Amino acid sequence: MAEAAVEGKWRSYGTDRRSTRTLRVRTSVTLAALTVLAVLLVPPLVQLDQQAVDLAAKLLPPSWAHPFGTDDVGRDLLLRCVYGLRVSLLVGVVAALTATVIGTAVGATAAALGGWADRGIMRLVDTASSVPHLLLGIFIVALFRPGVWPVVVSVALTHWLSTARIVRAEVLSLRSRPYIDAAVSGGASRWRVAVRHLLPAVLPQAALSAVLMVPHAMWHESALSFLGLGLPTHTASLGTLIQTARGSLLAGQWWPTLFPGLFIIVPTLAIAGLAGAWRERINPRRRSELML
Repeated sequence: MAEAAVEGKWRSYGTDRRSTRTLRVRTSVTLAALTVLAVLLVPPLVQLDQQAVDLAAKLLPPSWAHPFGTDDVGRDLLLRCVYGLRVSLLVGVVAALTATVIGTAVGATAAALGGWADRGIMRLVDTASSVPHLLLGIFIVALFRPGVWPVVVSVALTHWLSTARIVRAEVLSLRSRPYIDAAVSGGASRWRVAVRHLLPAVLPQAALSAVLMVPHAMWHESALSFLGLGLPTHTASLGTLIQTARGSLLAGQWWPTLFPGLFIIVPTLAIAGLAGAWRERINPRRRSELML
C-alpha cells in the first residue's frame, strides 16, 4: 500500500511537471506570435509616420488615438516601439548567427586539433571571457560611426565565447564514441570524420546556443543604445527610447518607459521559453530529470 501511494504520488508529480511544461510552451508560443504580429501588422495598420513630430501632442497618455501614448516630441509611441523592436530583432538574430558560426568554428577546431593547439585556443577564449562584454562592446562600437552594423559586429564579437566552449565540450565527448573509432579505423580522414560525423552531431547544440543568444544580443544592443553608443538618435531603438524617457519618468509620465521595456521583456520570455522546451527535447537526460 505504501509503495503504491508513493508511486501514485510520483506519477502525479510527473503529470504536474508535464502540465507546467506544456503551459510554459503555449505561453511562449503566444508571446512569440504576438511579437511577430506586432512587427508585421502594426506599421501598415497604424497610418502614421513614426518620425512625425507634433509638439502640440507631446507626452499624451495612452488613448484610442495613441494606444501607447506619445513621446516627448509628440511621436506615436506604439510605432516607435515596433520599429525599435524590428531593429533589436535584426541585431539579435544576425549577431547571434554570426557569433554561433565563429564559436562553432573555434570550438570544433580546438577539440579536433587537441594537444597544445587546444590548450592555446582555449586560453585565448578564457582571456577574452575575462573582459566584460559591455566594456569590450563599447570599445568596438567606438571604432565605427553609429549604425546598425557596428552594433551587430560588436555583439557578435563579444558573444561567441560560450558557444566555443559548448561545441568544444560536445566534440570532445563525441570523439570517444565507438562509431568515431570505427570511422577512424576504417581509414576515414580527420576532415571527413569532422564533416560527416562530428559537425552534424553538434549542430543542434550550436543552434540552441544561437536561439538563446538572440535575447542576450537584444539586451546588449539596448544597453549600448541606452548609453548613446549604439544607433543614431533619430533611429528608433528600444534602448534609445528608454534613455530619452528618463526625464519623463521623473515627471510622472510612466508610459514612455514602460512600453519600450515591455517590448524588450516579452520577446526575451518567449524565446527563453521556446529554447527551454527545445533543450528538453534534444537532451533526453535533462527531460528525464525533469520528470522525476
